[in-house]
Amino acid sequence: MSESVRTSKIDEYSLLPQTAKGTEMGALLRRVWQPVALSRDIEVGNAKPVRILSEDLTLFRGYSGQAYLIGGRCAHRMTSLHSGWVEGDELRCMYHGWRYNGIGQCTQMPAEKDELTVTVKIPGYPVHEYGGLVFAYFGEGVPSAFDLPRKDVFEQPDTDIMLFTREQTWPCNWFQHVENSMDAVHVSFVHRKGNIGPFGEAVTAAIPELTYEETDSGIRQTATRAENNIRISDWTFPNNNHILLPMYDRELPWCDLSVWMVPRDDENTVRFQLYAVPRVDAETDQRTLRHFKIYGDYDPADHHDELVYQGEYPEEPFLQLTNAQDYVASVGQGSIVDRVNERLGKSDAGVAMVRRIFLRELATLRLGKPAKEWRKLEHTVKLPRQAPQTADV
Repeated sequence: MSESVRTSKIDEYSLLPQTAKGTEMGALLRRVWQPVALSRDIEVGNAKPVRILSEDLTLFRGYSGQAYLIGGRCAHRMTSLHSGWVEGDELRCMYHGWRYNGIGQCTQMPAEKDELTVTVKIPGYPVHEYGGLVFAYFGEGVPSAFDLPRKDVFEQPDTDIMLFTREQTWPCNWFQHVENSMDAVHVSFVHRKGNIGPFGEAVTAAIPELTYEETDSGIRQTATRAENNIRISDWTFPNNNHILLPMYDRELPWCDLSVWMVPRDDENTVRFQLYAVPRVDAETDQRTLRHFKIYGDYDPADHHDELVYQGEYPEEPFLQLTNAQDYVASVGQGSIVDRVNERLGKSDAGVAMVRRIFLRELATLRLGKPAKEWRKLEHTVKLPRQAPQTADV
């Protein structure tokens, strides 16, 4: 690699992991609604701290039931706001009683003149709840319509599906999670490590033929291992992957999973997962509810040493094993992968494509031109359903 090419790659690749406000990638990520929490984790009258896109924020739910996302610290003496209390649909700081509404505007200063409140405002972001997740829009101006994150499968009647959500935090940069979604070959190896669950069995160890297509919403990836083993994924810009997975019992129908890889900061990623599980019958549905209750809180980061250094993988194949295998591969790249010194091959066509798309979008914005208007697909992507040797990721 010539020195000029190496320098160019260093300059380009340094943009990809960015998350903070004021960075190019940080600005691009803020143009799309991002999940920030599980709805069930913020009860009426409660507040909690969240860190998303390298910002420390406060999420609270007012007594109307509406969730709000505002700055993490009071403008007065900079103490944390989540330690205060909710009054109606506003949040009062516990230090000196300054009170803020849901857009971050100060509405009361008990020890000061209240007319000064109009001069005090902390960040406040629009919020939308969907599928049991709390989303926020961090961009400038009027938020884009809440459309791109939606998938038809998650909007079916609850008589047809059950929705489950969970959250994990992994100690590595968000963009290597995105690249992993565009790497169909890894499935033949990573998901056969330690134990082989229904997913690894269905995919098999065969090396796929790969095709990639840019769509209105992102990238469609097709990995063909055999006529009866075709995997399709519906990746949505900038950090969501919609996949199909076999359940904990091989006799059950496969379920849909949507995963958002949201930067907490440059070196940590929150993975928000939304499952749509087809209903079967009352007894089976209760068994599935129990299974999620027992195994759904698993986060491989809590088992880092036993996974990374001892090679001890969980037995549960659906909610634990697959996540653990991806965790070891992703965290094994380091907190931010060294892209300059890697050696890509033809099997990395998806990784190369997703990088080109992001660098193209960043260059467009840098030139002051409008970036692509990503939008929800008009027609649902048909991911092949359950078959003994068919997997969809």
